[in-house]
Order: sequence, then C-alpha cells, then structure tokens
Amino acid sequence: MVSIATWNINSVRLRMPIVERFIEEQAPDVLCLQEIKCQEHQFPYEAFRALGYEHFAVHGQKGYHGVATVAKTPLREFSRHDWQDNGEARHVGVELTEHDGMIVENVYVPAGGDEPNREINAKFGQKLDFLDRMTRWTDAVDRPTLIVGDFNIAPLESDVWNHKQLLKVVSHTPIEVESLQRFMDAHGWSDIGREHVKAPERYYSWWSYRSKDWKVNDRGRRLDHMWASPELARQATGHSIHEYARDWEKPSDHVPLVTEFTL
Repeated sequence: MVSIATWNINSVRLRMPIVERFIEEQAPDVLCLQEIKCQEHQFPYEAFRALGYEHFAVHGQKGYHGVATVAKTPLREFSRHDWQDNGEARHVGVELTEHDGMIVENVYVPAGGDEPNREINAKFGQKLDFLDRMTRWTDAVDRPTLIVGDFNIAPLESDVWNHKQLLKVVSHTPIEVESLQRFMDAHGWSDIGREHVKAPERYYSWWSYRSKDWKVNDRGRRLDHMWASPELARQATGHSIHEYARDWEKPSDHVPLVTEFTL
C-alpha cells in the first residue's frame, strides 16, 4: 500500500504550519506540492525531515511557481520537463524505487490569464501550448504512471459551481476542456478522482480567496487532479478530498487530495 497526496500549497514556507498539520493527520507516503514559490536552496528540508520525510525532488524558482515531491519512501528524480518552453519550474518526475518503480509526475499547469483568447492574451496561448506539449509527451510513457497536480482546468459540469456562468471563464472554457480531453485520450489516463466520486456529484478542490465565506458561497472548482495510467488505475483503492484544510489558519486556496494504491 502506498498513499500519495497532491496539494497546491501557494508558498510552502508561508504555509508550513498547515503542511505539518496535514502530515500529522494524514501521513501520506508521498506528498506532491505545487506553487512552492521558492528556490531549491530555500525549501524547508529540515522541517520535512523532522516529520519523517527524507527524500526530495525539488524544482524551484524565485518567488513564483515551483514544484516539489517529498516522500517517506525512497525516490529517484528522473525528469524535469519545460512544457511551457520558457524556463518556468512547473514539473518534476520521480520514480518510487521501492514501489514497483511507480512513476509520479508532479505538474503545475499555467493558469492562463483572464481572457480565453490567445490572440489578445499570450498567457492563454501558453497554457494551450503547455497542454499540447504534455499530450505529445505521453507517447513516451511506458511504465505505471500517476500524474498529479494543479491542472488549472475543471473539465466537467459538476466540477464547477455554475457551468453556464463559467463557460467563458478561463479554467472551464470548451477549448481548455477539449485540450485536456486530448491529453486524457492520448494515454487512456484514468481520472482517479472521478472514478471514486462519480459525476454528477459535486467535487471541488479550489475556492477563491475573494469569497468572504467559502463554505456558504461554495463557489468552487475542481482544478486539482490525480490521473493514472490504465494498469495503475486498477490498483487505486481509495481517494479523498480534504476540504476542511481550506478552513485552516492562513490556508491555501486549494485543498489536498489523497489516493491510495495497493501495489
């Protein structure tokens, strides 16, 4: 059995107290973090070691973006892809050496700006290009692989608080959903979250800081995902969304997801 968590933490150093709380309560074997917002030498290694996490793959960047995978179980970093083709730290891949060589890809897809039109918004074009490069990368996937992280797309109607109102809002536009579907089809990925929480049941992982009372308004979106290659998906035994973490002191605007596998 191995448990893997993913969480856009929105600054790992600022939010280390809630990371510690989550680890003390859930103790995943592997924790994939996005938007760590620090360089590699600034990452809080000692705080993680004190919690029993002694294995690291950190792809950092000054002030922005950045991803890190920390684990209680040995891992080997083997890839860093620049799917945005601009040098930003948005991916790190690891092999879990004691778990049948399982691959865990940790990715932070660009948000894409505010206007869903690449002609007037370069960031939106970069997001679509990122997804296209990621889709072409799947041709090389030949081992049991889990890809997790902040995809910044809520593909299903029940992944957002109001489908009709958000159809023209970046993260839920048809062109983004179609791009993500092409990525899914390219490898036959299994959307683990939706295997365990069947649509049309509500499933969100992000609530804006702009909402004064996130629970009352509940204007959420499912931006965070855990997708497994077909053979690995069959070994997933549980999946959970830890919404209560959105209520902790100085929270991230995202909440953690956890999937358990029997390998």
